[in-house]
Amino acid sequence: MENILRLKERVEIATEIGESYYREFKSGYEGKPGLKKPRDISEIKYDIAKTLVAFANADGGELFVGIEDDHSITGLPHKQEKINEILSSVKDCVLKETPIPLKQASIINFDDKIIVYFSVSKGTDYVHLTSKGECFQRRDIESVPTASEKIIYDREEKLSREYDRQFIDIAKITDLDNELIEQVSRQISKIISPEKLLQYLDLAEFDGTSLKLRRAALLLFSKKSNKWHPRLQVRILKVNGIEEKTGEQFNVTEVGEANGNIFQLIESSWDLLRPHLTDTKFSQDAIFRNQIMYPELACREALINAITHRDYSNEGRGIEVKIFDDRLVIKNPGELLSSITITDLKSLSGVHQSRNTYIARVLRETGFIRELGEGIRRIHELLKSNDMVDPVLESRNKTFSITLFYKHVYSPEEKLWLEEFDSLLLSREQKTVVRLGLNGRLISAKEIFETVGIVDEKEYRELIESLRIHGILSTTMSSNEASKYKNKYGGSRKAVPRYQIHKATGSIEKIEEEDRSDYARIYVSNIPYNITEVQIYDALGKFGEIVDVVIPRWSGGNRAGQSKGFCFVEFDKRLSANNALNSPYPILIDGKKLRFKEATKLAF
Repeated sequence: MENILRLKERVEIATEIGESYYREFKSGYEGKPGLKKPRDISEIKYDIAKTLVAFANADGGELFVGIEDDHSITGLPHKQEKINEILSSVKDCVLKETPIPLKQASIINFDDKIIVYFSVSKGTDYVHLTSKGECFQRRDIESVPTASEKIIYDREEKLSREYDRQFIDIAKITDLDNELIEQVSRQISKIISPEKLLQYLDLAEFDGTSLKLRRAALLLFSKKSNKWHPRLQVRILKVNGIEEKTGEQFNVTEVGEANGNIFQLIESSWDLLRPHLTDTKFSQDAIFRNQIMYPELACREALINAITHRDYSNEGRGIEVKIFDDRLVIKNPGELLSSITITDLKSLSGVHQSRNTYIARVLRETGFIRELGEGIRRIHELLKSNDMVDPVLESRNKTFSITLFYKHVYSPEEKLWLEEFDSLLLSREQKTVVRLGLNGRLISAKEIFETVGIVDEKEYRELIESLRIHGILSTTMSSNEASKYKNKYGGSRKAVPRYQIHKATGSIEKIEEEDRSDYARIYVSNIPYNITEVQIYDALGKFGEIVDVVIPRWSGGNRAGQSKGFCFVEFDKRLSANNALNSPYPILIDGKKLRFKEATKLAF
């Protein structure tokens, strides 16, 4: 019984993590600070109905009434009879003909404050409406009005939509990789038992006698994946040429096959694919050099997208990646859901519907995927920043595919500029930096990281050194001068434009100490919503030189301009980052205690 996830623990975890696509907080108060009064019950009930309808029309979620946007628990100041009315919101304010799949509606007494908790599953039988006939759907952390036609889907899709949520009677907790579950627990929140984590993620339910596992738990964490799904795999194939041939001209070879649970599959399939994203060329200095053909982050994003959204109910097929001489094709079982079109994806509006609700939630909570609906947009941005043509998306014959082409798009002026360096046989990354330096334009380290799509400081140093060796990159100011510039004009030292591209001089510039810095990045959570970069610099600068602060902010809705509750802080030395991570003293900003942990490469 000690492994049952209590509602009070759910509140603690929720306030630590904050609001998300799957989670929302509602206040029981209204009015200006210092003049707060209880909200009108009818207004609260409508807010609840709107939010739960939006969750049911998307991928499900949970709602806490009595918690503020800043995670503080203020509770409900209403009398018991009014709180009972709030519990009846689902009955009173949701259209009776479209009942929502309510999992739980409970009153929680948390430190003498009353919180009302609702949990709702993804709807599969209706387009859910409020009692006013309004249709809402979850988008990022908001419930937005949506045309019901956008949500209607064919009944044929029901099996694939419900596949990962089914309970498997014969499955036991011992069938799962306990060490992997503990790793995920550390990423999401404080360490809790595997049984409690699975319940928190809705991957398991306690029926009074035992823990029942959903199929999603087995797909994500199983020790023996093929016991639960025969095609939990990614095959990597190499095509010799630009088209597949048959018979005597057959030109397809298998690079390898990745297998395992979803977490293992993401890493093992990437390890198989990554070496084949390069082309080897013989340079003028008689050395074979690898040239990356596609932005690695775009390829990884497309691969994870396929693993997240494939139709797992099709147990006879896995994911296939085909590498042609001129393109890369990633194909997964399952066409787009009928509520989404190729046109929707091409609009880059972030439209989203999850086939695998529970799988997508876990990968989102652990950072393997970013905001839901952002994958295709992110791929477009990475290709565009690398001057490559847009990907081609296809949904037909019960499969979905994305094709990335090895083809660049340059303006006439950029082509002429790059032709000046043709004899050097530059790599794609080197060309990207050279293009940034068109006609003597100064470039910053931050710009190189972001435009090239670098995820590792070692890659950055190697890139800078390679351009110096070619004699085409020079530094216009020292590290000390860059720090003074930063102090005078604001921003980060990493963002100071100080590199310049020019035709080869035959000399190699001395490599500065800054380019051998560690560029160690940490993840900082529980930051105030109205925080500024200057506050971060002031609070953490005592640990060492900060070269960059990145605070993700909401771009629309009521929270436009506010932080998303976390940021990334980059120090120029590994020691400085360690000082922050291991600080024995709490760091407070506006009364909120900052939480630190190592940033993963995905966060770069």
